[in-house]
Amino acid sequence: VIVPSTNTVVEHDFNRMAPPGVTCHTGRMYIEHPVLDSDAAFEAILGEIRASIKTALRDVMTCEPDYLVMGMSAETFWGGVEGNTAFIERVRVQSGLPVSTGASACRAALETLGVRRIAAFSPYQPVADRQVKRFFEEAGFDVVRVTGLRCKSATAIADVRENELRAVLRDLDGPDVDAIVQAGTNLSMVRLADEAERWLGKPVIAINAATFWHALRACGISDRFAGYGSLLREH
Repeated sequence: VIVPSTNTVVEHDFNRMAPPGVTCHTGRMYIEHPVLDSDAAFEAILGEIRASIKTALRDVMTCEPDYLVMGMSAETFWGGVEGNTAFIERVRVQSGLPVSTGASACRAALETLGVRRIAAFSPYQPVADRQVKRFFEEAGFDVVRVTGLRCKSATAIADVRENELRAVLRDLDGPDVDAIVQAGTNLSMVRLADEAERWLGKPVIAINAATFWHALRACGISDRFAGYGSLLREH
C-alpha cells in the first residue's frame, strides 16, 4: 500500500477491514510541505508525490507483496480516465504488479452498484475537485454536485470530524442523486459511510472501502463483512 507520509488514516482503515490471512505493508511517499491552502499548494504536493513515489515503491517491494494498492487518491483522478489509466500503467511497469487506485475502484464500485447519478465530496481544493468531476463524467456518470472541504494542510484532512461530514452528506443528498462518493484517503469515512447508508437510503462510497474491496476482489478474495458499507457487505 503506497501512501503519502502525511497520511494517518489508510493504514488504520485497511488493517481494520483486512480479513484473516491478508496483510498490508506500507511504503510512504515523503511530503516535505504539507500546506494545501490553495490550488497552487495542492499542485505542489502532487509534485512531491510524483518525485517520491518511485522510492516508496522500491522500498515496499522488498517484502515481496502480491498486489499493489495506491492509498492516495488525488493523483489517480488527475487527467480523467486517460490519466488514471496512464498512472496505473506507470506504477505497474515500476512494480511488476497489478494495481488498484482510488479512481478505478470507485468507478468499479459504482458500476457494480448500478448507479449513474452521483454527488461527490473531498477534502481538496477546487483544482482537484475539477479533476474528480472530470474523471467520473468521462467514466459515464452524471455528476450532479461536487463539494470540496478545502482543508488547509495534508495532515488537517484527518482532523475533519464526523459531525461536519454528516452535514456535508445531507447537503449533497437529494432525489436527483443515486449515490454519494467520497474522495481523499486521509479523510476518515469508512465507518460513517456504513452508518449514512442507513439514514440516506442509498450507497455512500468511502474511497478506502472501495479501494480495499477492489484489491481483495482482484486477488480472488471474496470475503463479505459488515461495518464498512454495502459494497463489502453485499458484493
